[in-house]
Amino acid sequence: MSSRISGFHKLPLKRRLKALKAFSGLSKDDIKILTHNSALEEKTADIMIENVVGTTQLPIGIATNFRINNKDYLIPMAIEESSVVAAASHAAKLARESGGFIATSDEPIMIGQIQLMGVKNISKAKRDIVAKFNEIKNLVNNNDSILEKLGGGMKEIEVRSVSSGRGDILIVHILVDVRDAMGANAVNTYCETIAPYLEKLTGGRSVLKIISNLAVKRMVRVRAVWKKALIGKDVIDGILDAYELACVDPYRAATHNKGVMNGIDSVIIATCNDWRAVEAGAHAYASISGTYSPLTKYEKNKNGDLVGMIELPLAAGLVGGATRIHPIAKISLKIMGVKSAKELAEIAASVGLANNFAALRAMVREGIRRGHMKLHETNIAANAGGHDEEIDTVARQMIKEDMITVSRAHEILKTIRSDNRKKAIKRIIKNVEKKVSHKKKK
Repeated sequence: MSSRISGFHKLPLKRRLKALKAFSGLSKDDIKILTHNSALEEKTADIMIENVVGTTQLPIGIATNFRINNKDYLIPMAIEESSVVAAASHAAKLARESGGFIATSDEPIMIGQIQLMGVKNISKAKRDIVAKFNEIKNLVNNNDSILEKLGGGMKEIEVRSVSSGRGDILIVHILVDVRDAMGANAVNTYCETIAPYLEKLTGGRSVLKIISNLAVKRMVRVRAVWKKALIGKDVIDGILDAYELACVDPYRAATHNKGVMNGIDSVIIATCNDWRAVEAGAHAYASISGTYSPLTKYEKNKNGDLVGMIELPLAAGLVGGATRIHPIAKISLKIMGVKSAKELAEIAASVGLANNFAALRAMVREGIRRGHMKLHETNIAANAGGHDEEIDTVARQMIKEDMITVSRAHEILKTIRSDNRKKAIKRIIKNVEKKVSHKKKK
């Protein structure tokens, strides 16, 4: 079944849910949870974090049209911002004409850091640690036989040193294959297990023993082509110009990458993965050269089509944490039909590239305010205090005038309500006159 569902956004909620159920094989109970305001039960929330007093929700939209590695997807996106889901869906629709998104990713290797202070002979300590690699590896893998049986566990070790205001620091990196987990718990446990051994081996004192969210061993790369015939030569040139500004100016690069993370975060949040870790890793990687740079890259191919690419570290998991506890997270994974953490990361990165392309295209064609606000008019009307039918009336009038602002919404609302009051008064007067006339006749 294709994820290209024409007019999906125009369908009533019941029909959208019917289409989603048919595509993903959701049960009646799945649909009930998706549409119920208390999907996350209080007792479950109480397990997840401390001091629970309730839960909050974000809207979940479905990005349509996505084809990634020759497989069709409907993708849940949890976000409060208007236009993001629509933009991703349209970008994916345009990319389908060239085969969609092609994604690759590294093995799920996470880095654990052990900080050693007070090591007297750094050079000797480095050699000793490398020489004892097998002993160190056995020390942790024997304690986590399940992960090792699944093909994971500690794989390599790296040692480096840096100078600081507190003296020289010996940093030991352990590289752990975490399989389908995000990996924080396993890696942190490994680091804490190894630290006492390293203290004895080096004569140093361990301080931090924790995962690094700069997951450069766990990279994702996605490529897509948008044909010149579909988006136009002028738009392609405009996107390339805008991309160049992001390459040379960190003020623009920050906003450029925010557009990328609109898409990535939405997928990560929908699956209850750690979006703060993903954000930290993405922005750290954007700065790894010493200058904050865009996470995406754009160029023309020999046909003059636009080629978009993204590369970034992206650690997402299917097991552990909230992903297997939160009911919406479980349904989100079911909708996408993902089989591995690698696949989930490739999906999220594809959505990030789609949203970045869509934002650039909107800016160079009509300006981000106009393109964005056309999809934001109902929120503006509601923020101005509109209710029920008023919201649609205000939204239509703002679109007609091309003045989509809160102040204009207030003015339109005031006029509508004034007119309604006048009509109501006229009706009352008319009814009174009818009653008086009826009494006179009697």
